[in-house]
Amino acid sequence: MSNTEDVYICESAAVEDGGMGVRFPVSAFGADATGFVVRFRGAVYAYLNRCAHVPIELDWSKGEFFESSKLYLMCSTHGAIYVPETGACAGGPCRGGKLRPIAVREADDRIYWRPDQYLRPPAHDLTDSQTGSPSTRHV
Repeated sequence: MSNTEDVYICESAAVEDGGMGVRFPVSAFGADATGFVVRFRGAVYAYLNRCAHVPIELDWSKGEFFESSKLYLMCSTHGAIYVPETGACAGGPCRGGKLRPIAVREADDRIYWRPDQYLRPPAHDLTDSQTGSPSTRHV
């Protein structure tokens, strides 16, 4: 872990169990990208919004990551499915792949992510229309 401050994503109430996820801007390996946070069985999990099969965003439309049973995260393009707790591929063309986790914590009814060596806050804040999330705030 780095000494970087945690970055605010959203209020806890915005992420319902098995419901819509919240997208947030990140810089991944030096390029603008999107992370997302979902809640599954009461806990929050965050990942880089990039399929392990083909490097494209997973969500069907902004924030829709779960497939119809609400048991797996699913890539909208090729149907790869992932275990929400680990990001491990559970079926489809992502065989052996895994989503890139983002350290996340929940405190005081808010959700935050922790930057690391490869995932950083973007150099500039992206707009809501690009990420579907509030602008980045450090804590």
